[in-house]
Amino acid sequence: MTYAENNPLALRSGALETPFVPRRGYVDGPHGQLHYRDTGAGIPLVLCHQAPQTSRQFTNVYEPLHRRGIRAIGVDMPGYGESDPTGFVPAVEDWAESIPDLLDGLGIASAHLLGHHTGGLVATEAALRMGPRVEKLVINGPIPMSEEARREALEWVRSKEIELPFDREGRHIQDAFDIRLAMYGDDADPQTITRYTVERFQGYAPFWIGHHAAFLYDHAAAIARVTHPTLILTNTGDQVYESALEAARLRPDFDFVALEGGGIDIVDQQPENWAEAVAAFLKRQAARARTRLP
Repeated sequence: MTYAENNPLALRSGALETPFVPRRGYVDGPHGQLHYRDTGAGIPLVLCHQAPQTSRQFTNVYEPLHRRGIRAIGVDMPGYGESDPTGFVPAVEDWAESIPDLLDGLGIASAHLLGHHTGGLVATEAALRMGPRVEKLVINGPIPMSEEARREALEWVRSKEIELPFDREGRHIQDAFDIRLAMYGDDADPQTITRYTVERFQGYAPFWIGHHAAFLYDHAAAIARVTHPTLILTNTGDQVYESALEAARLRPDFDFVALEGGGIDIVDQQPENWAEAVAAFLKRQAARARTRLP
């Protein structure tokens, strides 16, 4: 007799809805075990998440990418999700060195790279280091900033994140939820915002390491050195939309796509539009005309 048959209070309403779930696994990285999600077939594309989230950021686009012939491989940056931490305060360069080990562990010779916000910095740095092992690069939300702007942002990280008081009544969790709710914009789903909030605090390292690494990194200088075919992907409601426009001015030879509306969570807000923009770029022939700023 099953538990449900033996317990009159158990629900018997049938099977729960099963979402598209990529296969999960680990490879050995430079800082320990590296956790990934892998859709298993198609054109390899490594997905680097924003901070402080995890490879679950791409939950709603794994299936749309898979349907478009893309093998989507989401990776937890060291210290986030289920990946081991670095054991020290990491820089973007420390996370980028994990990507070759990920490809080696999966037996992949070369792949495309995509990163969102902080993940976009990691993908950029990895492309610079990996040369021909990276075929194309997608920077979803580039962050070229002046040295002064980065210094101010680091001070914000110190005061708002590193020195965050952990309240005995859990008010820091409520505050984190409220901040993410406001950042999402219209039609925010409380269940999704709860996932974001939990991911913020669940890693094996302090959540602030992501923004700390991001604002130490000179993305403008890195973008100037990229030689791979690159797409700047953004959306008009993103908090770093103006930074994306600046990146496009720095590199008018890059492809540029701006989805309408949305916010920082465009991957969840417009999964089909987002996946279509990514897949179209990866499959586009080099001779095709480039999309430019209006």
